[in-house]
Amino acid sequence: MNKQTPYIRVGTSYYKHVKAPTIAGHFNEVLVHWNIETIRQDCGKDYISQIPKYDGFTCMPNHIAYKREHEKFYNTYSPLSKVPTQGTIESSRKFIQHIFGKHEELGLDYLQLLFVRPIQILPILCLVSKQRSTGKSTFLKWLKTIFENNLTYLTNDSFSSQFNADWANKLLICIDEVLFNKEELTERIKYLSTTNINTLEAKGKDKREVEFFGKFILCSNNEDNFIKIDGNETRFWVLKVPTLVDEDTGFLEALIAEVPAFLFFLQHRKLTTQNKTRMWFTPQQLRTGALKKLVQNNRNRVEKELASLLLSAMEHFDLEEIHLCPLDALHILNKTRIRTDLTQLRRLLKREWRLENKDNSLSYQKITIWQDGSMQLTDVKGRYFTVEKSFLLENFDEPMTG
Repeated sequence: MNKQTPYIRVGTSYYKHVKAPTIAGHFNEVLVHWNIETIRQDCGKDYISQIPKYDGFTCMPNHIAYKREHEKFYNTYSPLSKVPTQGTIESSRKFIQHIFGKHEELGLDYLQLLFVRPIQILPILCLVSKQRSTGKSTFLKWLKTIFENNLTYLTNDSFSSQFNADWANKLLICIDEVLFNKEELTERIKYLSTTNINTLEAKGKDKREVEFFGKFILCSNNEDNFIKIDGNETRFWVLKVPTLVDEDTGFLEALIAEVPAFLFFLQHRKLTTQNKTRMWFTPQQLRTGALKKLVQNNRNRVEKELASLLLSAMEHFDLEEIHLCPLDALHILNKTRIRTDLTQLRRLLKREWRLENKDNSLSYQKITIWQDGSMQLTDVKGRYFTVEKSFLLENFDEPMTG
């Protein structure tokens, strides 16, 4: 749209393309309903015929070959103002190495995919750290400078609201100081991270289905339990961000100055990963100590205590695996202050630990823990489950940081 015509007509309604200034010094481009009579008063009646006309709205994300109009439909996705230009990216590379650490190449792939393949589904990126001055907020501000109006900030409350017209068509949805202590919020963000359809709902308007391509970035100072996820979850990429060694107040300005060169780098860089899953990256590539810690802190007391007792027994008898039935587990836990029942234990072994019990009653050695803490193995028969030591160490041993 040319500068002389800030108005458009979509269907039978008129809009004005305005730039709303922000405290940060940039502008948010928005379409505002405008009255035709006001346009006539301001610009004259002959001006009305010059206003571009569209049949409706669409949202077609593209950063390299952007088009404002698609088949007489107005594209609501915002073009990027910065043109990729070859240049130095020393500060950008230094910052990416700080944020992603040993996952630096994966981080570059993530940012490259955002730029060159905006509709590609990507994992939920979570940046966590108990310490201050880590650069998490700077990372979001930097991405805002790169992707401009296609990135939006949400609070916990606004994400849980039923109204989503302000973010349903954005590329990046960033939530700072996130704390999802309700399971339904976790389920919602998990669903949205992999779906390509979302229901758009605005105040005073009917709901309608829209194509969804948004990616979520969560930042939190709570490393242990900012969100409720289980050990089988594969949609989260959790990174612990270290404290900045030298805090430079002008570092963000240096990053912003490099944005054109960084976009040129992303456009011409060769990806180091291949599309292996629906979220591009594999669970193994995204596995981190921070994710392991988060999962472990989300486990309930029953399975934590059972895992601890089983590990103690394996070390005592020098075993790599142990067999047990739900009733055996109940008797073991009865020696502690943890209270549970057979139904919960059966569900724990089958659903949470994903174990299969034997089809028939077979001989195995049952573990018994006596009141004085001594242990004994007894030959019995039953449809037992097999728990491997490697599984317990992987899922319940204290994780390394990172």
